Amino acid sequence: MIPWQHLDTVQVPGDGDELRLMRRGTEYSIMTGGIELMNSRLSGSEEALAILAFERIGQRPKARVLIGGLGMGFTLRAALGAFGADAEIVVAELVPGVIAWARGPLGDLYGGSLSDPRAAIQEGDVGELIRAEEAAWDAILLDVDNGPGGLSRKENDGLYSITGLAAAKRALRPGGVLEVWSSTRDTAFTQRLKRAGYAVEEIGVRAHKGRGARHVIWMATKA
Repeated sequence: MIPWQHLDTVQVPGDGDELRLMRRGTEYSIMTGGIELMNSRLSGSEEALAILAFERIGQRPKARVLIGGLGMGFTLRAALGAFGADAEIVVAELVPGVIAWARGPLGDLYGGSLSDPRAAIQEGDVGELIRAEEAAWDAILLDVDNGPGGLSRKENDGLYSITGLAAAKRALRPGGVLEVWSSTRDTAFTQRLKRAGYAVEEIGVRAHKGRGARHVIWMATKA
């Protein structure tokens, strides 16, 4: 078996952990500690974030989509493939090193998505973009942790609190959707979304094109 090769380590701003980029042949992995956050062979559930959003709001003219977390670009690439020519897709990525990976060793995974005129990469906290404007987004897609808790950065806990969910609701246009990706179910978070006033669906998705581990996407709709 081909051994893993350590390509780079970057620090998550704030009190965050280190992220490591690993390669084995043509396979890439992003890890924190002993936990794998993302693998280039397992893109299905990240792509589903964008596809599910398109199914709900993709027919709106000039749809605006905010993606929290660049990762390996799977959600961005799927969004660009699904949404029309008049859409605007903004990706907020907190870690400068992850953006550098996208433009460097992971460039082949991105194809032409970084140069697509509909896409913009903003270095910074997605929470700040959420709080910046009211009724600004048709969809907010969060994939910054392995679930609704601050895994790589404790400050991310605020995104999933009642206060954070209320901020996301204010940032959405009527009928807009907040989606949160998770590697596991979390009944308490489902109830928290409902208490925040969303109509909530918990959707099971496979890690890779209909097979592999089952992940969870919460689809929370603003009335």
